[in-house]
Amino acid sequence: MENDNLLHFRLRSVRSRKRAIRKDVEKQIRTKYKRSRELWKMRRNLPQIPLDKPYQKGFVRFFVVREDVKQSKDGDFFEGILKKINTYMYSDNRRFLKKKRKFGRKIYVEREQKLRYITSFSWNYPKLEFTDRERQYFEKKEDYCPVRKIFGTYYKFTEPWRFTLRVRPNMITHYKPLDLELEKEYAALDSYLGQYKVIGIMHKTILGKSNPWKEKYQRKLIKSRKYATCTMSATEIAESLQDE
Repeated sequence: MENDNLLHFRLRSVRSRKRAIRKDVEKQIRTKYKRSRELWKMRRNLPQIPLDKPYQKGFVRFFVVREDVKQSKDGDFFEGILKKINTYMYSDNRRFLKKKRKFGRKIYVEREQKLRYITSFSWNYPKLEFTDRERQYFEKKEDYCPVRKIFGTYYKFTEPWRFTLRVRPNMITHYKPLDLELEKEYAALDSYLGQYKVIGIMHKTILGKSNPWKEKYQRKLIKSRKYATCTMSATEIAESLQDE
C-alpha cells in the first residue's frame, strides 16, 4: 500500500510535464540568446589592425562648424555639440545622388542629410553629458522620428545653420580581423534565434513584448491617411469644445 502511494506521488500529470518541457525550452533559448549577445560584443570589440597601404573607398560627407561660427567666442562650444549630433553619409562619388521616380521616369536627386536626432533615452544618457547650456539649443518634439522610424519623443537642434556639409575621400586605414570559429558559432546561434517560433518566445519572455506584430500594425495604421484624418477631426472637436 505504501509503495502504491509513493508511486502515485512520483507520477507527474500531463500538465506538469508540458510545463516542464516549456520551461526547458525557454531556458535553452535564454542561454543561447545570452551567448549570442556575448559573441556580438566580442566581434565588436575585436582590435583593428592598420593597413600597410591605405586605400580610398568612395567619399564621405559630414557636418563641420562654419568658419564664421568657429572663429567666434562660441566656436569650441558648438564644436562640442556637433560631436554629439554629427552624421556621416557615404557615396561612390562626390555628388551623393539617389534615384527617384517622377512623372513615370527615374531621375537623380541629391540625398538629404540632417543632423542627428537625440532620443529621449540618449537625452538622459550619462555618456553624452549634455550641459544645461547645450540643452537650451534643443527643442522637444512629439512626432514621427525618421531615425528610429517610430512615433515618440526626441530632441532636435534648433540652429542647424551654424554647420555646413563637407565632402572628403573615404580612406580605409584599418581592418578588423576575422575569427572563423567565432563567426561560425555566431551564425549558428543567429540562425536558431531567427526561427519564427523562437522569435515569438523571445518577444514574450526575454524582450518583454508579447505581440510585436500588433505594434507593427498599429504603427502602419498611425501613418495611414485614414488615421490622420480621424485624428484631425478629433482635434477639431476638442478645440471647439474648449472654445465653448
